[in-house]
Amino acid sequence: MLLPETLKVHDREQFDFHFAYFLPWKDQMVPAIEALGARAVCFEANNNLQMFQRVGEICRFVQEHQIEVIHSHLPWAGIIARLVGKKTGLPVVYTEHNKWERYNKITYWLNKLSFGWQDAAVAVSDDVQQSIRINTNINFGQLDIAALPQSDKFNGSAKTPYLLNILNGVNTAHFVRDQAAGLQVRQELGIPAGVPVVGTVSVFRFQKRLDLWMEIAAEILRQIPDAHFILVGDGPLKEELLAKRKTVGLEERLHMPGLKTNVQPYFSAMDIYMMSSVFEGLPIALLEAMSCSCAVISTKAGGVGEVIEDGKSGLLCEVNDYMKLADYGVQLLQNQEQRKALAAGARQRVQSDFSINKMAKQLEELYLFLKEERENSK
Repeated sequence: MLLPETLKVHDREQFDFHFAYFLPWKDQMVPAIEALGARAVCFEANNNLQMFQRVGEICRFVQEHQIEVIHSHLPWAGIIARLVGKKTGLPVVYTEHNKWERYNKITYWLNKLSFGWQDAAVAVSDDVQQSIRINTNINFGQLDIAALPQSDKFNGSAKTPYLLNILNGVNTAHFVRDQAAGLQVRQELGIPAGVPVVGTVSVFRFQKRLDLWMEIAAEILRQIPDAHFILVGDGPLKEELLAKRKTVGLEERLHMPGLKTNVQPYFSAMDIYMMSSVFEGLPIALLEAMSCSCAVISTKAGGVGEVIEDGKSGLLCEVNDYMKLADYGVQLLQNQEQRKALAAGARQRVQSDFSINKMAKQLEELYLFLKEERENSK
């Protein structure tokens, strides 16, 4: 939901936004985008390779709607956007959310071979930027986002892309703990009002290690017998995780309500937000949970370690020491004062450094800079 949340705070008098997607069943964001007065269009493709067949159609779309900058997310969309940019002459921005080492070989090489065709690559964390540098042979241009309005740098038609960090942000005005909404979620799931709840919001993919998350939850339950757990989301590992829930004996205590477009009430129902990932970029759900004053316990995966100040806005452990999360969970459920202090620290951390308003402003400055730079090159 990063895109509609960002759309809420963009300068809509200066910018007009069109959103495109490929997989027709991945339309969960469309109602939220259209409710905000933007257009969402599906260039239907049933798999990654069929996306290439839509390049000509996308080119016609951007020309008909006078698109001036293309911004893509995730590798395959980025590859397609670069092709469209080469054909139309439009500047292309690509945001990298993940470390390259985790991509499969086809995705990795297509991303690498086309990476130099764009105008700017945005990394969501230092960890992600370092991964880009290690895995490409590009001498990236440097760009100070704070100095964009004053910059007149242009390297000509053979320029290399810029590489810069723009941290993910969260709408702290929307993601605020709502006790009534949290109680409503508990009631709907059959969770008593006063018992402790540990939860997470996640795509059901291997890097999230939700099978291990369930093992950690089972250990917390062994020591805190009245605890409940919430796992919000969906994904390719759903059936495996349902089976795992049964194997570890959590069928009555682990609630899996499915994919939700409005997750703020679920964060409001959680006392602790727990992540067991093996790698991450800079997870939006983590920022949203922190904004909703959840105490956070997590592995130090990727950008997580750049967000959480250990002992101040959460508790961290090494990726391979994931069972330490069970100790942290029990510790916080038995120590209300520490849990409240970490929850307050998490909210303060997001408010000061991960505002979606700051993120949107930086993106807008980048769009204007690249548009002007492209015009000056003609």
